Order: sequence, then structure tokens, then C-alpha cells
Amino acid sequence: MADLGSIFKAYDVRGVIPDTFNSDIARAIGAAFALVAGGPAVVVSHDMRPSSPELARAFADGVTSQGVDVVFAGLGSTDLLYYGSGSLDLPGAMFTASHNPAEYNGIKMCRAGAAPISAETGLADVRGLAEDFLSGAKDLDAHEGPKGTVTERDLLPGYADYLRELVDLSGSRQLKVVVDAGNGMGGLTVPAVLEQGLPLEVVPLYFELDGTFPNHPANPLDPDNLVDLQAKVRETGADLGLAFDGDADRCFVIDERGEPVSPSAVTALVASQELKREPGGTIIHNLITSAAVPEIVTERGGKPVRTRVGHSFIKATMAETGAIFGGEHSAHYYFRDFWKADTGMLAAMHVLRVLGADERPLSQITQEYSRYAASGEVNSRVADAAGRMAAVRAAFVGRDGVTVDELDGLSVTLPDGAWFNLRASNTEPLLRLNVEAPDDSAVTRLRDEVLALVRT
Repeated sequence: MADLGSIFKAYDVRGVIPDTFNSDIARAIGAAFALVAGGPAVVVSHDMRPSSPELARAFADGVTSQGVDVVFAGLGSTDLLYYGSGSLDLPGAMFTASHNPAEYNGIKMCRAGAAPISAETGLADVRGLAEDFLSGAKDLDAHEGPKGTVTERDLLPGYADYLRELVDLSGSRQLKVVVDAGNGMGGLTVPAVLEQGLPLEVVPLYFELDGTFPNHPANPLDPDNLVDLQAKVRETGADLGLAFDGDADRCFVIDERGEPVSPSAVTALVASQELKREPGGTIIHNLITSAAVPEIVTERGGKPVRTRVGHSFIKATMAETGAIFGGEHSAHYYFRDFWKADTGMLAAMHVLRVLGADERPLSQITQEYSRYAASGEVNSRVADAAGRMAAVRAAFVGRDGVTVDELDGLSVTLPDGAWFNLRASNTEPLLRLNVEAPDDSAVTRLRDEVLALVRT
């Protein structure tokens, strides 16, 4: 029996090339996805990793083996794939391992209209069918009737035009922006979106598409990978810096001083802009974003809705509530007008528009959205995650003025407004801790108290 359990995750596929993921597996998954997703065709795109073109072609061959057509978009970012799925109303598959090291690759899949697919909504079915094809329990080539066709299509111009329609930057004051693409797909999408007739001077860093990541890992969540961008912003006197991850669906913002702007502050800023356009709208935020986000949304007349961490939860809640925007602490930003999918580029454009309409530097603009001190995510490797979580819960439950909820892991709020969330990783023996408090000293005290219980 074939077992793909090591590469099928909660929301996507991810494995090491060629040890756990190869072209034969990609072809079987393609055939399975064609059957599960339905529809006359599947949009397929891939990133710049050396293994991506071969894997994407194998997947496309699997799709066409079932009599389903393929729209092959070639090189693209994940949000470009979402654009293709949304604008063409077709299921889609993006070959990327996002910010993971060069030896990894994977697939992000969606249903027609960029709708999410997870283990509970079809991904487990894809896995089961693919395993049957690989083991011979089902014949992948048994389809009767004509095979599907593959049509090459360049989605980049339409993607760029659509984003520029959603956020008009033509009236901005002249801005200098340093962009670190990390040798990822931002090197393709940024020039198409931001360098065509706009009042922007783009200073490029690592725009060369190179899936071996010769300069630094394409993971801007790690502060070490922002050092080059921060230095270049200071060196050039730029107005801001932008850092994209490998598949360019996440974007991190650096102010004119070279200091990171928290994704929570970006969420609050973009939410404020969207609420100007649609007063009273609903804004989604996950439970690790700053308490400032729901406060600011409420002050701006919007309705904040809290959800679990993870894009499938954000997208599902957006669909249920009709939310106009959603943001996560990990710099994923979701827009109703982008088929409820995440696009770091569109969030970056909102920041550029706000800055371009204001003479103040970005650090002053974002001050109003940054109200509290935070620890960032602190990871602890533990042998008994459930036991450590229970110990932390027992230590705080029953204290005067303390509230506890377990929407996603353990969230504890103290009387002074400080709070923390402790969650188990879905893929590693880790507990992830996030702490927020009125000031740095309060963050340190609470962080250390929780870690002492976690790391006992």
C-alpha cells in the first residue's frame, strides 16, 4: 500500500525531493485532484524551485489522464494562481514549498473560485485516491474517452491589472521602496505590478529567480532574513521596505528607520482603509493578532470577528460573514475582492497608498496602529505537549480576573489586559507561545512565567 501521510498536511502537500515527493507522486495527485475537484479544467502554476517545472508538468499529465483540461500558467506566485482560479472559476494547483528550504517542494490546491480545500473538505479524498493509483488498487490510465488538453496561458498581465484596479497608486507622492524578493517569485510579480508607470522608485534586492536561495532563506518571518533589507532601506534613505516569502503570498513591511512594522499593525491599517470604502464592514482577525486590531476596527465603525489560526478558518469565516478583509499575525492578508484569498502584494499596495497620500513617515503613521508590546512567537520543543498545556492551564484558571478560552490552543487574558496564547504545532513537537502586554517589562514577566511551566 502506498502511504502519502508524510506529505499530506492539513491544508497542502509538502515533502523532500525526491525522497518523499517526486514526479510519479505528483502525477497520481493530479489525477486524484481532477476527480475530486471537478470542473472542466485545472489551472496549474509553479515557483522557481529547480524541481517545480517537472513536478507541475507531471501533475498536469495526471489531470489530463482523467479527461480534464489544464490551463498551464508556468512561473507564478501563489496569489497569481489564486487570481487564475478566481478569474477563470476553475480549481487550481500551485507548486511551491513557500518559505521552506530548497530541498522541499509541495502543492497548494484550491477549488474553483480560489475556494480553500483542506483535509476535511476534500484533501483527504485526494490523498486516498492518489494512494490507490500509486499502489495499483486503481488504474490511473483506465479513463475511457479522450484525454484532456494543456493550454499555455500567461496570467501575469491580468493579475497585475486586477491588483492595480483594486488599489490605485497613480495619485501617490513619489516614494522610494526597497523590495527584497529573496530570490523568490516576488522577483517576477513586483516588476509587473509596481514598476509600470507608477510614482514609485523600486530598489530591487535578490530579484533573480533562484530556488536554491543563495542569499538568505525566503522566510521573512525570521528576523535574520530581514537584515539585508533593513540595511538597504537605511542606506538608500527609502520610504519603506517590503519583504516577500518564496511564493510571494506573504509580505512584511519595514519602515523608513529600518524597523519592522508588525503584521497586526498592517492588518489594522488595511482594515481602516477597507472600512472607509465599506463602512460597517466585517473584519476577520485570528486570535494571535494584537488586541489593537479589534479595538481599532470597532473604533472605525467595523465589526471585528475572531477566528482560529490558519487560512482555511479565515476563508471559511469570511464566507460565512461576508467580511471584506482578514489578517493574520504571520502576514497573510485576505481580501473579499480577491476571492477571499490571501495576497501580500495587495496588502503592500494598501500600505503604499496610505503612505503616498500622507507627508508623514511610515513610522509615525503606524504608531496609531501599534498600541502594545509583544513577544513574537516563542517556540519550545517538548515531549508531552498536552501535559505541558494542562500544567499552564491549571496555573492560571481560577485566578482573580483571569479569563480563559480554548478556541485554538489556550488563550489566557489577565486583568491588566496582558494575554497569551499557547498552541501545539500541527507538524512538530512544539508549543508556540505568543504574549502581548501594555509594555515590554510586562511581556517579559508573563513570557517567563509561562515558559517556566512549559519547559519544566
